[in-house]
Amino acid sequence: MTKNIYIGLALAVVLSIGACKKDFLDQKNPNAVAPENYFKTENDVLLAVNGAYQSLRSSNTMGENSGLFTDERSDDTGRNDNQSNAGEPFQFNDFSLLPSNSYLKAHWLALYNAITRSNFILSNIDKANFTTQANKANYAAEAKFIRAIMYFELVRKWGAVPLVTKQLSTNEEVIPFVFRAPEADVYNQIVADLKDGLNSTLPNFPVLANIGRTSKAAINAYLGKVYLTMAATLPNNKAENLSNANTYLTAAYNMKAFGNLSEIPYTDVFDVAKKATCKELIFQISYKQGDINYSSSIAANNQAKGETINSLKVSTGIGGNVKLDLINEYETSDLRKDFSVKYANDATVKDWFITKFRDASALATNNGYGGNDWILMRYADVILMLAEVNMLQGNDAVAIQYLDMVRTRAGMPVYAVAKTDVNYAAKFPTLKLAILHERRVEFAFEHQRWFDLIRNFTAAELVTYLKAKPQSAYGIAKLANVTTKDRYFPIPFDEVKLDPVKMYQNPGY
Repeated sequence: MTKNIYIGLALAVVLSIGACKKDFLDQKNPNAVAPENYFKTENDVLLAVNGAYQSLRSSNTMGENSGLFTDERSDDTGRNDNQSNAGEPFQFNDFSLLPSNSYLKAHWLALYNAITRSNFILSNIDKANFTTQANKANYAAEAKFIRAIMYFELVRKWGAVPLVTKQLSTNEEVIPFVFRAPEADVYNQIVADLKDGLNSTLPNFPVLANIGRTSKAAINAYLGKVYLTMAATLPNNKAENLSNANTYLTAAYNMKAFGNLSEIPYTDVFDVAKKATCKELIFQISYKQGDINYSSSIAANNQAKGETINSLKVSTGIGGNVKLDLINEYETSDLRKDFSVKYANDATVKDWFITKFRDASALATNNGYGGNDWILMRYADVILMLAEVNMLQGNDAVAIQYLDMVRTRAGMPVYAVAKTDVNYAAKFPTLKLAILHERRVEFAFEHQRWFDLIRNFTAAELVTYLKAKPQSAYGIAKLANVTTKDRYFPIPFDEVKLDPVKMYQNPGY
């Protein structure tokens, strides 16, 4: 049983640097590198950091195809197929998720495996000889950044989770960490890791050759989002957390290399040809166009049968499912709608599908080896978080200024005009709901919606909000299933079995 704990929390780094055995404690492969002997040079550390970044690409962590754990949990997307793969993917949107769900377990393990890679780097970096000392601090900052955003995924989805910040080499070392640390402790570690990055010599933005690596702009933006989430999640220090959120989001905003957001067309943000030069992008996962191993598949995956807008790859399926509830929320003349979604009118597929991520160029080939980067942080996000935090602080006038930046770029009326429209006012009667609406249509399918919902509503409020939606606009997944338990995912069954007391299950499961 303890061996399973160890594998879950500590094995990934061995696999990432070449060891072939599944038992970390029994390495008999003569070609395997013992972890304690791996770091010798500065380049060894760089390769390990690259391996940590690589873990972000996985569909089981936060890569482009990880929407099952975010968007498909929300009211934006969700499959109308309750049979495929034993019906397990369907459970996420149907609010019938079981602790035994294999996709849930894979997500949990992948996030911890990514954390393990970072812990391995941080526990062994002092063993390497550095010719440039600043690089040592920067590599450590990058490892801490990756660990922080992985824990941010975990704590928002599961609440209290095991907190491990060092390499674990034996079963005896692992056992003391098999307990759920309080959410506040996890958030404090996330904040500490991110703040350490601000003390490094990382650039404000990565140079062209380092697109896909973190920067001080990204760290400030994530700190802002973390503090904003803490203000909504933790019972204490709300005012202080909001103040910190405003401080770090403003710092990220002031680093921008453009004047007004409206200078950057919305379509440029997702243009494969401009992904290295678009000034709105802050942090992204890089994919390589035309490469069988490192290309993006999101354009082809989202394309519906009979369509050619996303990719040259011929589709035989329904593509990326879009809920009618989202379609109905777009305002008239919102240019983001026509760019983000399209109605497929094939004889066998008549439904809305996602068109936001496109690469129909010859370089992507008929196999759909696209060049889309997966954007994890961009300036519209920073701007709308500044609107949110100022609204929560009672600074409505400032909040509206930020809200209008995004609306103006989208060609929409400013908020003062929009709220005079009876339809808009009826749908979004408060500034809070107006900001939430703007985030929904601005970041549709970017894996933001579920986090926006759980940040803006208590568990009880979320149930009320979702159940007020028409079932006919939601699909075959049942809104009637949602209860307060669905604010968090269940702890995977195998993890609870390890210690039912210390790894206690979330309520309702």
